[in-house]
Amino acid sequence: MPDTFSGKPPASIAEKAGPLRTRRSFFGVLIGSISLVVGALMAVPVLRYLLYPIFRMTGGVEWYSIGTSAEFAGPGPFRREVEIRRVDGWRAVTSKRTVWVVRDARNALAVVSDVCPHLGCGVPWREDEGIFHCPCHHAKFNRSATLIDGPSPRSLDTLPLKVENGTVLVKYAVFRNLVPSKEVIG
Repeated sequence: MPDTFSGKPPASIAEKAGPLRTRRSFFGVLIGSISLVVGALMAVPVLRYLLYPIFRMTGGVEWYSIGTSAEFAGPGPFRREVEIRRVDGWRAVTSKRTVWVVRDARNALAVVSDVCPHLGCGVPWREDEGIFHCPCHHAKFNRSATLIDGPSPRSLDTLPLKVENGTVLVKYAVFRNLVPSKEVIG
């Protein structure tokens, strides 16, 4: 007579459940292993996508051509546009920035940003006044982009310049506003 109070199934039922339990556990382990492999394979591209901005190699700052040195023979200033391509994570943005080619105090070529160091307004050359005049807060800069008057904390920012094979190249940068010293921020 089977023991109904012990909680153990009769021997004949336990013998039948043994091979079934083993087969079920084998298929469970098989399905779990396949799921683990598929999950790992799917995780690789996702992790590469998420970690790409951290591990990508940066190309550094590029030099942009703004013309030949013969184009800047006069007193200037000469307005040029630089097409900048910036990569931010996965997004690439192309924008045009204005620069001015001027003659500095030593009569050497210099390239200055058109961004006012006060609050970042674009500063045009006013031929009628013979100065760079910021339309936002009326900062004034002379022909060589040196501060004459106004709320700007410094002169217009000069950019790195080099001449290769007669071509004038500039390295564009963005500077911090409202500080007396020139600090590159981008």
